[in-house]
Amino acid sequence: MFARWSQENFFKYCREHFGLDKLVDYCIEPVSESVKVVNPEYRRLDSQIRSSQGKLNRLLARFATLTLDAPIEPDKVEPFLQKKTICQEEIEAFQVQIKTLKEKRKQTPHYLKVKDLPEEEQFQQLSTKSKHFIDTIKMIAYRAETAMANLLRETLSRPDEVRSLLRAIYSSEPDLIPDHEQGTLTVKLHHLANRSYDVAIQKLCDELNSTETKFPRTNLRMIFKLGSK
Repeated sequence: MFARWSQENFFKYCREHFGLDKLVDYCIEPVSESVKVVNPEYRRLDSQIRSSQGKLNRLLARFATLTLDAPIEPDKVEPFLQKKTICQEEIEAFQVQIKTLKEKRKQTPHYLKVKDLPEEEQFQQLSTKSKHFIDTIKMIAYRAETAMANLLRETLSRPDEVRSLLRAIYSSEPDLIPDHEQGTLTVKLHHLANRSYDVAIQKLCDELNSTETKFPRTNLRMIFKLGSK
């Protein structure tokens, strides 16, 4: 159960902050012929049955509310019986219609392979190659953020604010100072309004500096600093 909650929280967070469900392109590709999909005819019959069943339920409710409150006299009883008869006939007609539709649905395959669909029902799907690649990068970014969040949880008095702090860092514009002679790239982060955040950021900078990571495709070692130090 807890694993399920963890997965749901992951997808919720990634949808909100990493755009996990967003389209990366509008390319399309053929659907594999062996893939099974719901038979369009079965879907139409099922929709008609549900629609007719809803109408029947409303008729049954109306039939149940038809009562004769007036004195039992010929001029009162006859219109009442006519209403009940008309309603009863409509109910029977819908019952026959629903029974016929259910029999037809029973004889209709629920699923069909894509290659067996009628020509007018053939379709294509959005390309998944780029989507899978971009989603993989987003998941790697999420795991990197999680690793940084674990470093900062003990620093903040409210651990639930860790990811908010990291997002605030992402949205800021640091100063980049390359030094080719020393082989470094200094990344100066700006102070935030909350001092406790600055303490956490400084710890994060120290941890990142200890890895001695080089900027991709360069020999510049990244040095993270806070403010003008």
